[in-house]
Amino acid sequence: MSALLFPRGGLLLAALLAAQAQAANLVVCSEASPEGFDIVQYTAATTADATAETLFERLVAFAPGSTDIVPALAQSWEISNDGLSYTFTLRQGVKFHANQDFTPSRAFNADDVLWSFQRQLDPAHPWHKLSLRGFPYAEAMGLAQLIERIEKLDEHRVRFVLKHPEAPFLANLAMGFASIYSAEYAEHLLASGKPERLNNAPIGTGPFVFERYAKDAQVRFRGNPDYWDGAPAIERLVLAITPEPNVRQQRLKAGDCQIALYPRPVDIPALKADPQLKVLELDSLLTAYIGINTRHRPLDDVRVRQAINLAFDKAAYIHAQFGEGNATPAVAPYPATLWGHDETLQDWPHDRERARQLLAEAGHANGFSLSIWTRPGGGPTNPNPGIGAQMLQADLAAIGIRSDIRVFEWGELIKRAKNGEHDLVFMGWAGDNGDPDNFLTPNLSCAAAESGENQAGWCDKAFDRLIAQARREPEQEKRAALYRQALAIFHEQAPWVALAHPKQFAALRKGVEGFVLSPMGSNNFARVKVP
Repeated sequence: MSALLFPRGGLLLAALLAAQAQAANLVVCSEASPEGFDIVQYTAATTADATAETLFERLVAFAPGSTDIVPALAQSWEISNDGLSYTFTLRQGVKFHANQDFTPSRAFNADDVLWSFQRQLDPAHPWHKLSLRGFPYAEAMGLAQLIERIEKLDEHRVRFVLKHPEAPFLANLAMGFASIYSAEYAEHLLASGKPERLNNAPIGTGPFVFERYAKDAQVRFRGNPDYWDGAPAIERLVLAITPEPNVRQQRLKAGDCQIALYPRPVDIPALKADPQLKVLELDSLLTAYIGINTRHRPLDDVRVRQAINLAFDKAAYIHAQFGEGNATPAVAPYPATLWGHDETLQDWPHDRERARQLLAEAGHANGFSLSIWTRPGGGPTNPNPGIGAQMLQADLAAIGIRSDIRVFEWGELIKRAKNGEHDLVFMGWAGDNGDPDNFLTPNLSCAAAESGENQAGWCDKAFDRLIAQARREPEQEKRAALYRQALAIFHEQAPWVALAHPKQFAALRKGVEGFVLSPMGSNNFARVKVP
């Protein structure tokens, strides 16, 4: 096989992957590198797959393939009638991983829960300022303003006391940012002057143990024989980082990996026709969008943002990117299948004449210049980034907006977009917990704009009040009504070009069993079996 097929490691990597596959271990062709392994600092799905789905666990979890909440590190919980108190009874005897520098002296207990959350919430905590990227979820969701205190009732019981009711709170605790770390390991790293190892030599309680990471090439794990929920069936897990969808497909067909994540929708018919493969698909909680940086002039003018929405031929884009029947047009930040959607919202039509009129009204009849940011390779919300960026560029040119396309590796794109350096950026979001709030607060709230996770930098006080009120409302019907009001503001203010809600796909070698697609777009391999 040609070295051209292995741009991230050459023939040596090819031989290594083939040998691992023959050893009945699992090799997964993934689409991007993790940003790091301290999951609370990051939001990318590829980072979550390499950390939250392998190394770490939360108090509660989502049942495979659903948004149903089930016990995890907490075996049970009680919620007070006023919705202000959540008491968790912790699972006993759960072992943390060990590595060459550290062997735990005790099992998981309440101290680990307190450390994991107080680190994010308390500015005086010794680890709070050591997070170079901050705590994007905790900050965007305002957890420090929500949680009054966390109490250790005894070694195996903890209580979260909230300042006000928060409807999605339990579901939020199943998200990656709520992962539980070893307080003992953290103390060891701080005492030894090696705090950076929390991000590059991670230790958790999950089904896999971290072995090593070869940057932009592969992440290696071994099965955890002491996992409390039963040791994984596979001895070794390798995430082979393969940004190009064509290369992922070629490696899968050659048997160099047994699972290829995020094949391009246009390739699905050919993959289904291959007798050695099988294809999984799911209507997931995915949204593709273009973030419009409202901090940059003239994008701070709503008329300019509306003009960009009117200029873009979304139907042509969806057909080119996803083919027929593999994605639905997006009007709002989350799919119509999720409660709280407003069916009366009308998508922006493709109307170049009206777009030009709005630009003229905004004082830009002669257009202006901006940048379009995208990534190489492709993933579920942006299968072919180059084509998408070129289509946007052409449509903007048709109304007099000049643009240049800038391509950044995924990690660099996220970092620089968080800093607000872009004008327009192609992004995607996978819902983390099945609640509408997860699409709105982390991506569009004023707190998220301040933290940089809101790539539009958009802060609308009326929108913010509505989503805050919705979080506090216990009745779903009333919450849905508030979200519909918020979506109307989002649509009129146009901080995004909402693109599509794609289906999620994965391609597997025949004989691979136990892999289940998640509606949240995450990938867990703990119950996978290979022939």
